[in-house]
Amino acid sequence: MRPAVFLDRDDTLIVNRAITAHTPYPGSLFDPNLVKLCPGAAQACRSLRHAGFALVVVTNQGCVARGECTVEQVEATNARVRAAVFAEAGVDLDGVYYCPYHPKGTVPPFHVEHPWRKPNPGMILWAADDLRLDLARSWMIGDAERDIVAALRAGIGRARTIIVGDASAAEVGHRVATIAQAAEIVLHSAKESPR
Repeated sequence: MRPAVFLDRDDTLIVNRAITAHTPYPGSLFDPNLVKLCPGAAQACRSLRHAGFALVVVTNQGCVARGECTVEQVEATNARVRAAVFAEAGVDLDGVYYCPYHPKGTVPPFHVEHPWRKPNPGMILWAADDLRLDLARSWMIGDAERDIVAALRAGIGRARTIIVGDASAAEVGHRVATIAQAAEIVLHSAKESPR
């Protein structure tokens, strides 16, 4: 079993808020043509993969439940994210998991709470089983408290959680400004604690 770095998608791996701010649905990115990796994301992915980590995206996509887009649009956008990482970093993502459910949605069957929706740990647990990942040696990099809480609930230790940006998260292990800085923390820790 190998360790993973779990990555939130929007405003962690790809730019979202700045791109969608002037669209009808700010914060919901479901157009593959708008996918743009965050600065430093390609190098971060390349370095983490070369250090032996699986790269797994776990992303809430309640825009489906809210009727803003379709499952097919989310999947096309996720496919473009995978392609962008491969094109710019030269590595494949091991998995991209998304949750289209939201309890305040209006589109059945997605208008309910779901164990995959962060801060629930379902996506992480499913990915760990699906890809045979060692959660005790894995990390979470996200931009919101829900990312950190999901990781903690899945069994990833607090010291292995990183917030990118200025979101508040009471239980987070590290706070950084960029995904590149987050990768440096993971890589430094891996050198100090050989697997």
